Amino acid sequence: MSQPSFSLLRPLVSLGDLAWDVLAKPDTMLLPGGDTTGRLELSGGGSAANLAVWARRAGYPATFVGKVGRDRFGDLAAYELRSEGVSAEVILSDEHPTGVILALIDARGQRAMLTGRAADWELRPEELPGETLRGARHLHLTAWSLFRDPPRAAALAAAALAREGDATLSLDPGSFQMIQQLGRETFLGIIDAVPFDVIFPNADEARALTGEAEPRQALTCLRERYPRALVVLKMDDEGALIEGPEQPRVHIPATTDRPLDATGAGDAFGGAFLAGWLAHGDAPRAARLAVEVGGWVVSRFGARPPADAELGRRLTAHGVTPFGADGVPA
Repeated sequence: MSQPSFSLLRPLVSLGDLAWDVLAKPDTMLLPGGDTTGRLELSGGGSAANLAVWARRAGYPATFVGKVGRDRFGDLAAYELRSEGVSAEVILSDEHPTGVILALIDARGQRAMLTGRAADWELRPEELPGETLRGARHLHLTAWSLFRDPPRAAALAAAALAREGDATLSLDPGSFQMIQQLGRETFLGIIDAVPFDVIFPNADEARALTGEAEPRQALTCLRERYPRALVVLKMDDEGALIEGPEQPRVHIPATTDRPLDATGAGDAFGGAFLAGWLAHGDAPRAARLAVEVGGWVVSRFGARPPADAELGRRLTAHGVTPFGADGVPA
């Protein structure tokens, strides 16, 4: 049976943060009161927005829903999404500016992030595009929409609207440090109330959610707590572990890409995984695509590096028409 036309597919909707990343990778240790050189770059960011871009690049129609300031940065952020083929349903705020995220990147490519509280934190339930959410094939949320209220009530209302249209739901837990600050049980109480179909923790987030330092044991705990969910555990250079109600545990090895900057690699992994999983339903196959895309991103600077021939080769090898042109994964 042939695949449905790309234009007829119900979209993946990613709701949450659209911001600007300020990427900073010092050449030497940055001392208090000191100065050094390094690499600095400004690029489009926000976990939910990044995931929408990568789902679209990986061949699945994507819509972003979120809030930005009524300012030039907000205009440019929405323009960048649309230039990637993402449908951007952006709510404009007169009271709050477009968000900015500072990503400090160390010599190993690992990043620490400082997220400003701006318009993306102020989304309200009454501002949601109900028709878009009811028409979604899938709704993706990040924990950045759940750590405080607003925007928590809007995210939970969006999940309810999407479920009215029989959409599946996914969650990226977002930040082990924010989970710790909010409190594990408080955070678990929030996400327990949402019937997520897919959960995307990394190893640090899985430890924060379960108290288990060993990733495989953490995966076991998450599967026990969320028996109806497919858990996709991201383990950086160890690849990924996946297990679900109808999916036996499988390990997907990482690529051999050399890390330069981990910013956005988890979002790229999630977007590529969902693009594949929604297109064909094969979780291991989707995870193999996701590790290839995540490896490509981590070996470059920023969350949405310009697509190149190597990315095209990786997508094509997994049956994806490169860069989200008309068509879906085979």
